[in-house]
Amino acid sequence: MDTPETPDVTVIFLETRITAVTVYTDQALITRRGKVTLTGHEQALTLANLPLTLQPESVRASGAGTVAVRLLGVQTEHVFAADPVIDRVAQLTAQIEQLTDEQQAVNDRIAADSLQRNFIQGLSEKSVDRFSRSLAQQQVSLAETRNLLNFLGQRYSDLSTAIAQHNRDLSQLNKQIQTLYQQLQQVQTPRPKESFSLTIGIAPAGAGEFELEVSYVCSRASWKPLYDLRVSSTDNRLHLTCLAEVKQTTGEDWPQVALTLSTAKPGLGTLPPKLTPWYVDVFSPMPPPSPAPVAAGSVRKRSAAAAGGADDDMLGGSYVMEFSAASIQPAAMQPTVAAEAPPAQISHEGGVVTFAIDGNNNIPGDGAFHKITIFNDDYPSRLEYIARPKLVSFAYLQAIVTNPADGATLLPGQANIFRDNRFVGTASIENVAPGQEFKLNLGIDEGLKITRDLVERKVDKQLIGGQRRITYAYRLTVTNLRDQEATLNLTEQLPVSRNEQIKVRLNRTNPQIQSGEMGLLEWALRLAPKGGQEIYYQFTVEHSPALTVTGLNI
Repeated sequence: MDTPETPDVTVIFLETRITAVTVYTDQALITRRGKVTLTGHEQALTLANLPLTLQPESVRASGAGTVAVRLLGVQTEHVFAADPVIDRVAQLTAQIEQLTDEQQAVNDRIAADSLQRNFIQGLSEKSVDRFSRSLAQQQVSLAETRNLLNFLGQRYSDLSTAIAQHNRDLSQLNKQIQTLYQQLQQVQTPRPKESFSLTIGIAPAGAGEFELEVSYVCSRASWKPLYDLRVSSTDNRLHLTCLAEVKQTTGEDWPQVALTLSTAKPGLGTLPPKLTPWYVDVFSPMPPPSPAPVAAGSVRKRSAAAAGGADDDMLGGSYVMEFSAASIQPAAMQPTVAAEAPPAQISHEGGVVTFAIDGNNNIPGDGAFHKITIFNDDYPSRLEYIARPKLVSFAYLQAIVTNPADGATLLPGQANIFRDNRFVGTASIENVAPGQEFKLNLGIDEGLKITRDLVERKVDKQLIGGQRRITYAYRLTVTNLRDQEATLNLTEQLPVSRNEQIKVRLNRTNPQIQSGEMGLLEWALRLAPKGGQEIYYQFTVEHSPALTVTGLNI
């Protein structure tokens, strides 16, 4: 009785492409997909040339198709493969041969020109006596002799210049040939190329189409937020553009992928770290250790075991994975978008913020920052002037911006600030929750004119209660040069005594206010268009005449 033939078990090398990437603060989750037609006899699908930054313990697999397939497990293997060098060797060899031929041609031109120059030099030396006698016997004229000498001299000079140029060309060719020989030596002794390969064990129920999805985490990827903030001096709204700077050197490019940016930190684990007891004790020196024989063999064995364990953990082995039962649904048709940056889909889960960015994103693994627009919107804001006339006679413009209650959380990042389409500078944005306000400093604004004058400094001639009294008064004038109403926060300060024998008292202010902490005087003013405001304050300093007071040089 004939035994039925058992069909050969096959392993398919599956071509996959990166379809989605989730970038965290210090790593990225990569998703690959690939389709295959199964006959029902396959036992494994293999993915090759995966980057070394892949974390083997993070590999997950799932799939769906027209045939039921059971996924058995994933094996990760560290692969060493030498790059093919035959074509490169042939290319470098051909270039060296071509330059060597050019080198020989230049040497031949140098030899020919040197021969002519030597002939001219010898002809000149031998002809001196003969031309002298012929000139004396008037067999040749002086003009003929001069023309001949000029011809010989010019020809000698031309040949010397040509030889010098040939030598420079020869030196350049020698450098090029030497460089090519160095490259050839490097190519002929290549270093092995390292990568990971994944083998997914499968058990198909029959023939049909199957799409495999594999995800894994890679290190050496990150992103950070960046903002462009544009303010108009005549508008109460701020235009905010939120961008992301994505950088990765994972070892593979991310072409035309769906990109998600997340603030999660999966590498930190899910449990808080535990505190160990913090001991303090009295210092006592340790006694010197007594010499004792050490079994060298046991030490080597322990080190080898430790090293082997680390290698096993890092470089692979067999992993039995948990697979999701959810099927991969076909990608839905994306609607046509305008030629502008589409907004990201923003979601909040606990303290984690994610931005799902539509469109095809290309992030090469070149280590450079690549900017991607997340969203842009107008935010309500109000402008306010800040003045410290004692220090600076200018007013500074400040924008108080409100993040709408239904807005996105603004993550900490660097912001480029523009006022009236003019770059002002940069600032750091802290975490701003929806409904929260934040301030932007917009620099000096000459729309307000401020003057500050010391209008009184009087020392009382008579002592009052045995104390010397000095009275000071200042007058400040603020003028709004703009056509819009302006809000000004103006701050002055009184001296602050550091000795109980020195008393500082505020006498009068106009408009009336109270002195704050550390002697600060703050006025909140509303200035009409083209309007002005005058501020006056007076204070006294009292102290014993026996004291020498410092710090009153105002």
